[in-house]
Amino acid sequence: MVIERTYNIPLRQEWLKTPRYKRAKKAVIAVKEFLSKHLKQEDFNKIKLGEHLNLELWKHGVKNPPHHIKVNVKKLDDGLVLAELFGYEIKMPEEKKEKKKKEKKEEKKKEGKREEKEEKREEKEEEKKGNKKKEEVKKEAKEKVEKEEVEEKQEVKKEGIEKEVEKVEEEKVSAGKKVEEAKEEKVGNKEEKKEEAKEK
Repeated sequence: MVIERTYNIPLRQEWLKTPRYKRAKKAVIAVKEFLSKHLKQEDFNKIKLGEHLNLELWKHGVKNPPHHIKVNVKKLDDGLVLAELFGYEIKMPEEKKEKKKKEKKEEKKKEGKREEKEEKREEKEEEKKGNKKKEEVKKEAKEKVEKEEVEEKQEVKKEGIEKEVEKVEEEKVSAGKKVEEAKEEKVGNKEEKKEEAKEK
């Protein structure tokens, strides 16, 4: 059963309790408290103030709300209370559309986040593949360098061995020459002795 009523709500006693810079906010709270008391709706989220009522409360700024305000009120079967300034039509709130819009926005955000995550994953995988390739290239380069160093060492060793062999051969040749010279000297000495003996 829908209940429709008209109230003249006193506000001055409520907003005088607060500092000047909070008076209009306190007036809005006072309207909701009055309606919750008289229409037996304790949940403030189910009390909706109309556009013209809100504008009238804030008409002279936050420091000067009205002393009292006349309101048309409608309470629906589901407990929803709609209030509007006297003389204006009470409109149903457009919550469903807003909820749908919010849900669509959230879905878009989620889809965007999923796409970003997938792109990041793909980039990471590509980076890992690239890193693996780089590591393989580095390993190959290191192995080549090590092989070249080993080959250079082996070549140096071979050169050293060849030099030593040449030295040994030269020493053998020089020793052979010395032996021959010594033999020739001995032979010459014998011949000189023989000649000396003949002359005597």
